[in-house]
Amino acid sequence: MLRRIVHFFLIAVIFLPVAVLLILSFSEHWIFPDVLPENFHRQTWLRLFSTESELRQSLGLSIVVSLCVAFFSTLMGCILSRAVSTSRYKKYYISLAYLPYILSPVVLGVLWHYFAVVIGLNASFIGVVSAQFLICFPFGFIILSSFWTRHISNYEELSITLGSSEWFRFKKVIFPLAKPVLGLCFFQCFLISWFDYGLTQLIGGGQVKTLTLSVFNFINEANIFLAALASLLLVIPPMTLLFFNKKIILKRTLIH
Repeated sequence: MLRRIVHFFLIAVIFLPVAVLLILSFSEHWIFPDVLPENFHRQTWLRLFSTESELRQSLGLSIVVSLCVAFFSTLMGCILSRAVSTSRYKKYYISLAYLPYILSPVVLGVLWHYFAVVIGLNASFIGVVSAQFLICFPFGFIILSSFWTRHISNYEELSITLGSSEWFRFKKVIFPLAKPVLGLCFFQCFLISWFDYGLTQLIGGGQVKTLTLSVFNFINEANIFLAALASLLLVIPPMTLLFFNKKIILKRTLIH
């Protein structure tokens, strides 16, 4: 009985904010102390699907930015973590990867903003992706460095002994073993980029209007209904990714 109560409480805590956002996104007037809005309509959602919708453009831009950052961070993290996995200075490289987080993303963003202005990348898509990459790449490098263990090296040496090519070794040996950690790295880097506000605002200069910027803009305009819709759009992709990521990990665990 106690377990059911705890489960119900946790589910309520997680989904109650989402339910409130959903109600607000279909509302028109909601005045205190009314428990529910006066009426419901679809106008806010219909604005999302209009061809000139700023919210729709922000959603598309956020998806593209986050996918680019997650892909390149995972790719470069994998390549460089493999390159230093056999180095006797591996521990020092991993320690250096923590440097951006010691400086804090805000300080790093201010430093990168100067160089972005000098080379003409400020207020641009590439500038925002580059700034977020500088934060996500060290994180990806740290995650993927834990993959290259002696156990993986033994598999590589065995495949070399059996005469496999480098491509075959990567495709049939390394990649299947690395899929869970690669998925975890991609998912985490996607989330960092997806929810970023400070770097996008600083480097993008308000010109690169991602979904996080739209949420704050609607809040500043006191448009709680559009802010609720934008917030829903902000939480749906991460929840979807989390669901599939969990299914993949659980499936792999059951297989083993």
